Amino acid sequence: MDALSSLEVGYDVPAATGARLEEIQTPALLIDLDAFERNLERMRRAAEAMGVRLRPHAKTHKSADIARLQIERGGACGISCQKVSEAEALVRGGIRDVLVANEVRDPVKLDRLARLALQARIIVCVDDAGALPDLSRAALQHGSTIEVLVEIDCGAGRCGTQPGEPARDLALRVAATPGLVFAGLQAYHGPAQHIVDPAERAAAIAGAVTLTERTVALLGEAGLSCGIVGGAGTGSFPLEGRSGVYNELQCGSYVFMDADYERIRAADGGRPGGFENALFVLTSVMSRPAPGRAVCDAGLKSLSTDSGLPRVFDREGVAYVGVSDEHGNLSDPGDTLRVNERVRLVPGHCDPTCNLHDWYVCIRDGRVETLWPVTARGKSW
Repeated sequence: MDALSSLEVGYDVPAATGARLEEIQTPALLIDLDAFERNLERMRRAAEAMGVRLRPHAKTHKSADIARLQIERGGACGISCQKVSEAEALVRGGIRDVLVANEVRDPVKLDRLARLALQARIIVCVDDAGALPDLSRAALQHGSTIEVLVEIDCGAGRCGTQPGEPARDLALRVAATPGLVFAGLQAYHGPAQHIVDPAERAAAIAGAVTLTERTVALLGEAGLSCGIVGGAGTGSFPLEGRSGVYNELQCGSYVFMDADYERIRAADGGRPGGFENALFVLTSVMSRPAPGRAVCDAGLKSLSTDSGLPRVFDREGVAYVGVSDEHGNLSDPGDTLRVNERVRLVPGHCDPTCNLHDWYVCIRDGRVETLWPVTARGKSW
């Protein structure tokens, strides 16, 4: 171990650069750099071919290092996030174009957002005219300008004003408010990302496109242009990207892929975009308590199961079948696993899994090449 002594490993970081896979302290969040870089390139080429911009969602990885690579190598124009504290962490990490793809109403958060807009381009969503006075007051107090997307509910049933006339009227209010600039529309259909059947998913996005297109037309009639019409995710981006309506994609999970997104199918039967598994939770076998069963050291404190249990990667016949706080039960009918053997798990949902770890351990050719901190871990305020 060349970068750190073996004593230091385990106190502050799970591995040293140059370490072999079996030397990594587990559970650890692992990135296969070759697969990760191919995913960056696939999305860059896809966005370029469709003639749209890419603004990846950092809520997936919460990492300034990954965000910089998405811009420098992955063709991104900027970065999306969900919380003001995430935006602050990204700006401290060198990102200079950040969309908070969410509503922000708390006065303290608005003050922080306005101060942040002195350091970087800051865009935020609104879905209610009642938000504008406080947002304007914060911007004017700090002498900053905050760009605003009007968020519409295009089928997700979450935040968002109604498309059409209500969105137009709100946009006109934004444009007339000091300290604010109307920048466009936020039209993200989150549930559609996880519709497995391609025809059903296409129908859901077609509905979102129709609502968004009508709203853009009404805005144009009112003299407002949409510099940004944003939305889309890893499960649906080819549909929005080819719609002729959306001009920015906010995909996040494409960099990593997870077991839930693996179930999504494109019209040709493959994965949308052809993305690979690049993120794993590396776990160790800690017990062989009975024939056909093993126990590993990755449980609920190391991986999220809200979208299902993880998939065991590249081990035929071995399955992750049960979870508790610190343990995972593995079915191993062939009794192939050994105590202390490392096993890769594809998490069911990558976003909350990443938020459970301090470090990404990045590997290439079976050795640790570098470590990246999970910059915005726990930053949800």
